[in-house]
Amino acid sequence: MYSPSSAGNSVRPFLTWQRISDWAQEHYRCRTFAKDERIPARPGLLYLVQRGSVRLTGNAQVNGPLDPDEPTPTTALMAQDEEAFLGFVGAGQPFEIVAQAPFTLHSFAHVDQTTVIWMYWHDLDNWPHFRREISDAFRHQHQRKLLWLSTLGQRRTIDRLIGFLTLLIEEFGESCDEGYYLPWSLTHAQIGSAIGSTRVTITRLMGKLRQRGMIQVYGDGLLCLPTADPSTPLQKQA
Repeated sequence: MYSPSSAGNSVRPFLTWQRISDWAQEHYRCRTFAKDERIPARPGLLYLVQRGSVRLTGNAQVNGPLDPDEPTPTTALMAQDEEAFLGFVGAGQPFEIVAQAPFTLHSFAHVDQTTVIWMYWHDLDNWPHFRREISDAFRHQHQRKLLWLSTLGQRRTIDRLIGFLTLLIEEFGESCDEGYYLPWSLTHAQIGSAIGSTRVTITRLMGKLRQRGMIQVYGDGLLCLPTADPSTPLQKQA
């Protein structure tokens, strides 16, 4: 069973990581980004997070006919083009940007000094074992996305919120005395965009979860899921 205590192993550096890093430096395929700086990723290329964390976002330009049963949106709402938070890519993990209209995906450095390596897929021919590890990493990401979709299918917003936070901290959480915490900050607006809610609603529900002791604030405003015993997987705390 997957748990936060095994997250460090799932994002370990690839076995040939040092060789890849040296190759990227020699071929000018490595760049470091400041916090919230957009990463100019292009479809058809493979990207590897060497250090830090990448935030993936997406939006869609859908101009379908108005539903007569739905209220007419206001000008302010129609003008909004907010990007939905789609998840993180941590150090040692790959990602790619897929282009398919009307959807647009973007990547940003979520923390300062985030370093990203990029290459063409045929570059992997030089490292067959590395190619297999890349495939395994994408397979793992696909499985996590299916769990994410299952969470988004929950009717109640608070259930979607709890499921979302649990999945994030299971994937990237680090152990602390209280339980497991997400090592990167995440705004209420970003959480709302990820689960189809609003910042105001997320702020209210987060307050309820804190009152119930279901979440805590760790360090400098980081999210923490408390457990009775930090060595016990979250799934066994239910």
